[in-house]
Amino acid sequence: MTNNSLLRAKGCPLHELVFKNDISGVSKLINQHKLDEEVGLEKLQDHHGNTPLHLAVMLGHKECVQILLKHGHAVNIKNNAGWTALQEAVSYGDRQTITSLFRSLRKEHKKTMRDQKPEIRQALQSFGEDFYIEMKWDFQSWIPFVSRILPSDTCHIYRSGFRFRMDSTLEDFSDRRWVRGDITFIVNFDTEGEPAMFLLDNKNKVYQCMQKQTPQEKEASIEDEVDIAMSTDVVDGSMKTKQTSIERVTTGWIFRQEKSEKIGQFDADFYRIYGLKLVTRKRREHLSEEDIKKNKSLRDALSQAETAENALNELADTENPVRRTSLPPPDRTNFQWNEYYSSAPGNPPCLGRKVKEKTNTKSFEAVVAMSEKFPIRLENLLPILEALGPKAKIFTKLRDFISVHLPPGFPVRIDIPIFPTIKATVNFTQFEFRNSIPDSMFTVPTGYREVPGWFEKTSKARQTETGNISHS
Repeated sequence: MTNNSLLRAKGCPLHELVFKNDISGVSKLINQHKLDEEVGLEKLQDHHGNTPLHLAVMLGHKECVQILLKHGHAVNIKNNAGWTALQEAVSYGDRQTITSLFRSLRKEHKKTMRDQKPEIRQALQSFGEDFYIEMKWDFQSWIPFVSRILPSDTCHIYRSGFRFRMDSTLEDFSDRRWVRGDITFIVNFDTEGEPAMFLLDNKNKVYQCMQKQTPQEKEASIEDEVDIAMSTDVVDGSMKTKQTSIERVTTGWIFRQEKSEKIGQFDADFYRIYGLKLVTRKRREHLSEEDIKKNKSLRDALSQAETAENALNELADTENPVRRTSLPPPDRTNFQWNEYYSSAPGNPPCLGRKVKEKTNTKSFEAVVAMSEKFPIRLENLLPILEALGPKAKIFTKLRDFISVHLPPGFPVRIDIPIFPTIKATVNFTQFEFRNSIPDSMFTVPTGYREVPGWFEKTSKARQTETGNISHS
């Protein structure tokens, strides 16, 4: 029997050892039967989709958690219920475990970026010439008067060789607040190891090198993330696209014809996508009534603040924050391994804290305008959106949407649902091949001061403001 097949043997031996909190058995099995590079611990999911790490955090087996993380167990794998081990750890409420998972998550993100680097370099190289893209975002709501206060934004994107730059005035967004700013994201994939990434706050003339943090700064920012996670809702949002259908948009009352018009520089054909669903799930079993009331009061207070900037500065300037302490563990499960393993798929016993979940589902239609005259191909842009996503989450929404099977061409106009009540319309209004983009566009301007942790600090304020956070 091979190493991996032993770990995968009938009865899920590693899961069983973790379930029974057999620490020496877990360590011995992993050390004796090293996993190859293709099959990691995260691939060992049982019939409920739980990995060994899921079971360890839900049962409060902290030593098993540390052993699994030491051997590279992934943190962000979802089980059949759609929750990750990190989200289950927040539910259980042990601060040490949550902190360990956040540390491992950061390592995962760095590894993912390194692994994606060759693909992104290939995508950038496939464009041939350097270029400039202009993207215009318009936000709208079906709620009366809300659209009047929603922002618009034009993103300016530049590519030169293996370097990439994006300028934006929409710094961050949530379902309750929109934070204006003047930010620049610069990434250079022509470096050894990790790509060099810089975030610039042009208003305050401050920049942050994303790879340049002292151990103390890294640890402080992780502790901040843990505090936010322990004091706010656990959120999972997903777009369901399996039952979609696409039809050409037609116009006219009597003599109907297929709709086509010019979007910016490009002629485009319009299509309507049916059957899309935006599903948002929230869990708050780890929150006290005081937490829930406090989050609501904070959101209400911020909504009446004169400016988002003043409110954010007050939150960001708070020194020596009081750290959240671990919750009392939930009642220990009386289930035995055989009962868990024999339970029907989709109906596992409750191993951790009793779930308090709220789900919001909104069905919608989307309109997309496709142009076959656009100079670049959609599949070449996707890896770049993947890279932008972690630092500009609105690009994650765009990437997820255009992953739907679309008609031929490039989507020069797209309707994207952002929240159940808000949608964004994205227009690729301008594209130019440019061979004279100056190198200075991809360097930090003279006079900017480096402030490590600047964006984590302001992000903490924004996340506290919204009262929820997603770890998916």
